[in-house]
Amino acid sequence: MLAQWGMGEFMFETICARIRRCEREVLEPTIELAIEIAREGREGRRIGTLFTLGDADQVLAHSRTLILDPLAGHPAEVKHIMDLNLRGTIKELAQLDGAFVISDGGVAVSACRYLDATASDIDLPFGLGSRHLAAAYISKVTRAVGIVVSESAVVRIFDGGQMIAEIMPELWLLSRLNIHMRVPFSEEHISDLTVLVKQP
Repeated sequence: MLAQWGMGEFMFETICARIRRCEREVLEPTIELAIEIAREGREGRRIGTLFTLGDADQVLAHSRTLILDPLAGHPAEVKHIMDLNLRGTIKELAQLDGAFVISDGGVAVSACRYLDATASDIDLPFGLGSRHLAAAYISKVTRAVGIVVSESAVVRIFDGGQMIAEIMPELWLLSRLNIHMRVPFSEEHISDLTVLVKQP
């Protein structure tokens, strides 16, 4: 995991500052897991997935399962986002359709969820698909944060119905015009990541 990168400083402090309510001890490892999935893919191919973070009861109320939930029935203590076994499980399950629902406390409460979404009142940049629409919508109708791993290996973060950050795990992605963040935004370079954060 990427973890802390300076004395008492967390990697995604700028992103945390842009989110309505940020529990960085849960946000950080969830973003890190998304970046790992973006970088590694699965079995030699890029995969995309979606995490919702926080307000889990409302997210569940605005979604339904696509298949039998593979996380159902397991105790919360083995479903925490910091648990290495769970992280490996999530990487495997990310190959399936649907979103992961993470609680405010960092527990993965559900997987393979279809998020109810409508395009009305959602203003997405051109070129982003249904996974991004679902993340934007769920972040608008609940207090959850949407974290999308795109098949292009970019991680995008949504809050309040808007994309508030893009994380490029590989520098070459910048030259491929993969940026969808609207100006004004700040740009940071953390390790080998480029982090774009929407300015207020």
